Amino acid sequence: MRLLLQWTVLIPTLAWGLFFSGLIPDSDLFKAIASVLLILSVMSGVHHSEIIAHRVGEPYGTIILAIAITVIEVSIIISLMISGGEDSVSLARDTVYSATMLILNGIVGLCLFIGGLKHHEQTFSQHSVTIALVSLVSIVVLTLVVPTFTESIHGSYYSIPQLVFASIACLIIYAFFLFAQTKRHREYFLSGEEEEEKESSVTISNWVLGTSLLFLVVSLGIVVLLAKTLSPSIERIIISYDLPVTLVGVIIAAIILLPEGVAAIIAARNNKLQTSLNLSLGSALASIGLTIPSVAVVCVLYDMKIILGLDIKSIILLGLSVFTVMLSLSRGRSNIVYGVVLLVNLAAFIFLIIYP
Repeated sequence: MRLLLQWTVLIPTLAWGLFFSGLIPDSDLFKAIASVLLILSVMSGVHHSEIIAHRVGEPYGTIILAIAITVIEVSIIISLMISGGEDSVSLARDTVYSATMLILNGIVGLCLFIGGLKHHEQTFSQHSVTIALVSLVSIVVLTLVVPTFTESIHGSYYSIPQLVFASIACLIIYAFFLFAQTKRHREYFLSGEEEEEKESSVTISNWVLGTSLLFLVVSLGIVVLLAKTLSPSIERIIISYDLPVTLVGVIIAAIILLPEGVAAIIAARNNKLQTSLNLSLGSALASIGLTIPSVAVVCVLYDMKIILGLDIKSIILLGLSVFTVMLSLSRGRSNIVYGVVLLVNLAAFIFLIIYP
């Protein structure tokens, strides 16, 4: 009972109550309260993910958080595609692209910058990063780049057979990445302090674990729903400043990725860069590797078109981001310069949305 009275349980519960009350769209006061509850729900999700990680150990804790957020993200994308019809043909592409750019440049960049600022130099397993980046490059190219240059259908589309092939390829790559991360090469994804932490950590009961699993999903779910509810207000503010509407998608993606971002940054600050990279790169892989196949199923069932291919400018920015991350993580050691370069890439991505 004491556990159920903690703020990490009460806050997301209050947020769900406010969401179902129907008061948010009609009141600026309740919109402000919803914004505060959204941020606190992010903190709650991070707290519960840390408890789960302590109990199940790494890298399982980071995998659970990444997949939980991705499943909720996929659910929102699919629901918007079904309700949006022809207006949402590029929704999946834009969301995945924004999330990938935010993860590679924003989350990884902040982790390297903050970790380098406090600890000067941090180490991590080069093998784990190589496995993740090889998987990520293949999935990114197959889903976001190749459709721009195919010839079966005019435009940045895949034909049905091509879409099915790309989806199967994503699932195979992601499945074997998880196999390497959890079984065959699990030691690559563990930090040197993992065993010491396991021995010194407080025992977490099944009751606490189950509660944390439940409220991790509850917290992440309300973060996504509040972000979606507040998006019209965000859109009005952006339009009032004569900014592109596409910036709304980036802001919503940033809000959805907040739990992962905060957890990764806290780990980097605590000199656990391996955990940060597990979470960041694993999230990028899950975001694409699970979203595209799920969207493909919906498109086949509802006979919907979906734009996947990026324009040339976006392909260049994506290539720059992937290339910079690969170079930054190629030595098994990080420093503050790598973080700054990635954050500049993120600034360029956002700047070129505002001034295309």
